[in-house]
Amino acid sequence: MTAVAPLPPAPVDELSRPFWEAVEKGHLVFQCCRACANAWLPARSECPACLSADTDWRPASGNARLVSWVVYHRAFNASFADRLPYTVAIAELEEGPRMITNIVGVDDPEHLSVDQPLTLKIERDGGVAVPRFVPRNGV
Repeated sequence: MTAVAPLPPAPVDELSRPFWEAVEKGHLVFQCCRACANAWLPARSECPACLSADTDWRPASGNARLVSWVVYHRAFNASFADRLPYTVAIAELEEGPRMITNIVGVDDPEHLSVDQPLTLKIERDGGVAVPRFVPRNGV
């Protein structure tokens, strides 16, 4: 088996730490505004809808739907050269926030479809827990 280059490090700071700690424990969380109930990812210091700083972290179910995706056949970062081809997607969590992620466990990405149900799969990559998704109905 060929060794895979490690991923570039995630930008973990005080703001994003709750997200990465939850992923390390095997689940996903997202931020939610206490003022207007807007929900989002990635972490930020204020609500992107109303700019309130009164936010909290909420658990995600792990269910999502596929919004969009692209299959990379060329690595734009040397860390990904040994991973080609790979699928980068926008997944919309059941709770509303969208996130950029990878779709894994797919034999043929041509069978992916918009609105396809997805399930969270936490994978360890270079010693780091990474949230990815698999199609719920298989492809």
